[in-house]
Amino acid sequence: MAHRPRPIWIALLRGVNVGRAKRVAMADLRVLLEGLNCTEVRTLLNSGNAVFGAPPRATPAALASVIEAALHKQLGVQARVFVLAAGTLAELLAAHPLRALADDDAKLLLAILAPGVDRRALDALVARDWTPDGLVLGPHAAYLWCASGVLDSPVSQAFAKLVGEQVTTRNWATMNKLALLAGEERAT
Repeated sequence: MAHRPRPIWIALLRGVNVGRAKRVAMADLRVLLEGLNCTEVRTLLNSGNAVFGAPPRATPAALASVIEAALHKQLGVQARVFVLAAGTLAELLAAHPLRALADDDAKLLLAILAPGVDRRALDALVARDWTPDGLVLGPHAAYLWCASGVLDSPVSQAFAKLVGEQVTTRNWATMNKLALLAGEERAT
């Protein structure tokens, strides 16, 4: 029987290594994931981003749950974990509807939504005029453009207040680096 390669997954830990709270060394994250039978574990930056292989029947929800539990048990850190298949991330990047507005990759955001997020409330937010910022809602993600920067953006602030821990957000440059690390095409 031919050996099938393991699917490639991307884990995004929400709110780790921001300020002094929820510190997770990337070396510890790699060891933790390897202890969960993940292979070829690689981390990116110091912000809780990891790319890894997992058993063929793994699901994003199951992987997220196991990683969350291990983070709490082994490292004493409670953090929401979002897991995507590498191909899903590539699709989300390719579909970014606000890319044409962007002149700075740090101001262009991809926000991964948790299952069960209140989409009606998000629809109301999307319906507002955020010019010069932008907000578009997709099936599994929200896309934000923060013309004046993420911290000063009214759309970013309103979005964060509404969704809380039901989302994790990364900028365009970071998400593209994760896609490259996972062996996917860069969404320039």
